[in-house]
Amino acid sequence: MRQRAARDQQRLDSGAVSSPKDLESLQREIASLAKRQADLEDVVLEVMERRESAQERVAELTERVSSVQTKTDDAIARRDAATKQLDAEAADVAKERAVVAEVIPADLLKLYDKLREKQGGVGAARLYQRRCEGCRLELNITEVAEVRAAAPDTVLRCENCSRILVRTSESGL
Repeated sequence: MRQRAARDQQRLDSGAVSSPKDLESLQREIASLAKRQADLEDVVLEVMERRESAQERVAELTERVSSVQTKTDDAIARRDAATKQLDAEAADVAKERAVVAEVIPADLLKLYDKLREKQGGVGAARLYQRRCEGCRLELNITEVAEVRAAAPDTVLRCENCSRILVRTSESGL
């Protein structure tokens, strides 16, 4: 478009066109080309501004993605470390349980495992200040009297939740 406008302007300036009608047409074409060129330059400027804005947004979003990815990686590393620690603790507890299970009578261990499965993982509960810590209910006077009268090696169970009651010095008896 610039070349065409320059060529038309050169023809106009050279005096090669002598007809007033052709001169007028050539001037209108040059003016039209100049207007079209200005319009196209405005469009190019607008596109450049939008491109620059889009590039800034891309940079901002890339930075945010990087930040989120860093946080995600950190959370995954913490989760993996916690899982590893929990697995180690579970292995230690399983070893301790195996050692203790060897000295417990088979029928009591069988009862405990049955209750543990039924009660969501807790088959025995501590009796603390006349309260079963399994169901959190206080034993009534009759139950407390029965617990007091029972021999130390007698297996007692909570009337409410059926868990095995473990008596301690803090049982409140």
